[in-house]
Amino acid sequence: MRTDLNDQVALVTGSAHRVGRAIALALARAGVHVLVHYHRASTEDVRDTLHEIKSYGVDAFAVSADISQPEGVQQVMDALREQFGRVNILVNSASVFPQGPLLDVSLASWDLTMHVNLRAPFLFTQQAARLMQQNTPPGGVIVNIVDRGARQPWVKRPEHGISKAGLWMLTQVSALSLAPHIRVNAILPGPVLKTNDGMTDDEWARMATRLPLQITGDGDDIGRAVVYLAGESFITGALLDVDGGEHL
Repeated sequence: MRTDLNDQVALVTGSAHRVGRAIALALARAGVHVLVHYHRASTEDVRDTLHEIKSYGVDAFAVSADISQPEGVQQVMDALREQFGRVNILVNSASVFPQGPLLDVSLASWDLTMHVNLRAPFLFTQQAARLMQQNTPPGGVIVNIVDRGARQPWVKRPEHGISKAGLWMLTQVSALSLAPHIRVNAILPGPVLKTNDGMTDDEWARMATRLPLQITGDGDDIGRAVVYLAGESFITGALLDVDGGEHL
């Protein structure tokens, strides 16, 4: 059964720019009010994101917090309670993307990656689920954004891939633990956003030729997937590939 998302409230971490922004805007187009979390996004990005979300006739607020620390997670949740007093949708989108060989991974990089990519979603899941249980009727949806590291070893980004494998397991454990009222799913994006590690436009274009569908995607593809999972009441514990067939 399809759930009407109009007038629901969403918290989207890392949503002032890039893919997180596309997710927040897709939810806004579906009639969802959004709390925008950001950490290092520019003031201009935050202002523009809030303006566009509100252009769809919904409310939007922004909160800056370092969610690598538990205090930052609490700051976001306090803002959510203050501004909306409820939550129906949580999207754990914020991530860090360190790159380098396994033997060069520092303890500081390992800790930061695990704290942002795995511990913060765990803490948000706990707090958001408790709020969702207070809804009338009780319930809600959590969507975690993972990546190829959830399915296979990613030697180019070891700590990142390992953190996302953990996030996929958190998704499954949460789906079982929080059922039947709270659904938890994950999305695995493929090439939807050119990374900042030196990839040229030509290299990005050639990436499409390696995909079965022969095209790259964009953030809007992930946003629509989040809206779909938020509204489909018979899906939980699922991993949705949005990758042009890359997983094949």
